Amino acid sequence: MIRVLMFGWEFPPYKSGGLGTACYGLTKGLAKQKTKVTFIMPFAPKKAKAKFVKLIGTGDISQNVKVRAIKSALSPYLTSTTYEYKINKTKRGWAKQVYGKDLFEEVERYTSAAGKIAKEEPHDVIHAHDWMTYKAGILAKKASKKPLIVHLHATEFDRTGGNPDHRIAHAEWEGLKAADKIITNSNFSKENIIRHYKIKPEKIEVVHWGIHDEKAHSLEEEKAPGKTVLFLGRVTIQKGPDHFLKAAKKVLEYEPETNFILAGSGDMLERCIRLSAELGISDKVVFTGMLRGDDVHRAFKRADLFVMPSVAEPFGLVALEALKNGTPVIVSKQSGVQEVLNHALKVDFWDIDEMANKIVSVLRYDTLREELRENGVREVALEKFTLDAPARKVRRIYEQIANN
Repeated sequence: MIRVLMFGWEFPPYKSGGLGTACYGLTKGLAKQKTKVTFIMPFAPKKAKAKFVKLIGTGDISQNVKVRAIKSALSPYLTSTTYEYKINKTKRGWAKQVYGKDLFEEVERYTSAAGKIAKEEPHDVIHAHDWMTYKAGILAKKASKKPLIVHLHATEFDRTGGNPDHRIAHAEWEGLKAADKIITNSNFSKENIIRHYKIKPEKIEVVHWGIHDEKAHSLEEEKAPGKTVLFLGRVTIQKGPDHFLKAAKKVLEYEPETNFILAGSGDMLERCIRLSAELGISDKVVFTGMLRGDDVHRAFKRADLFVMPSVAEPFGLVALEALKNGTPVIVSKQSGVQEVLNHALKVDFWDIDEMANKIVSVLRYDTLREELRENGVREVALEKFTLDAPARKVRRIYEQIANN
């Protein structure tokens, strides 16, 4: 049995994006293949700790997955600005603990604590997810002399629309250089790593992600009059919510009864609300904020079409979730998921006219919409999209570097 020391920053139910879902799915798949994982993550509030431990201690992952928490304010997708906002907002209850004065000091705190744990937990391979954990992975490698895999789910260039915080980019570069092997989730992302960080292609392995193979929820959702188009994701520059709204404006010129849902939260939310007013479409756009659990499935069920207009999307699990729920999809050509999806319409994120044309076509033509829906549901049911497929690939990478 291979023992893995895994560093991450979120794990369900405490998650704010696809990374938590991916980590949960990966560890669940690895556990089925006799891989013992110790998952080190930031601290969860004490009042929720029992529930959290119970959750990760049940089902088929409990036998081989152990979770250890560190007292840290780290959470996914933070920037220096949003870290400061988070700390200022939560100076009460459990959050009265002394945190670092900025995001980078907090990463140092996480690294120090994780390094101590690395000395206590037996392991054969170290696996670190995204930049906040890379330094911890490097420290663990120095302590145990075990091989290091760094998993890059999105580069700093992806997250910021090409305007990186150079401190974060440097942390990514350090992790990528120190790694014995790099895993990323698409050829799109691999090319970005090579371009921005000058890493040798042979060091990078592409592992496309999958989703839970359980049947989709059979929730009923009352349809609004007219057709409904959905955006669901973090409301940040990376996800292209402004392009979605600009396309919505054009769609309404041809299909004025269309409703638009923008579901999610993020640093562009207020800007997008203002933009909808400036475009004169605020009466046609519903901003729901972040959705969780069954509310996500209800949003998919309500929608006639899901649009993922990402500017730079290393994969895009949400497109698979949409198809699983029977919702046709339009995805950005600047995404990893478009490499593996056949039954989806694809468009450049910046081509607002073409995005609007494709949306109108799906809304107008029932035959096209039904064909996309039926073939999409059938496609995501294939083995290549299950959680076991990426877990098997990752397990093979562990075996490779552990035996070298």
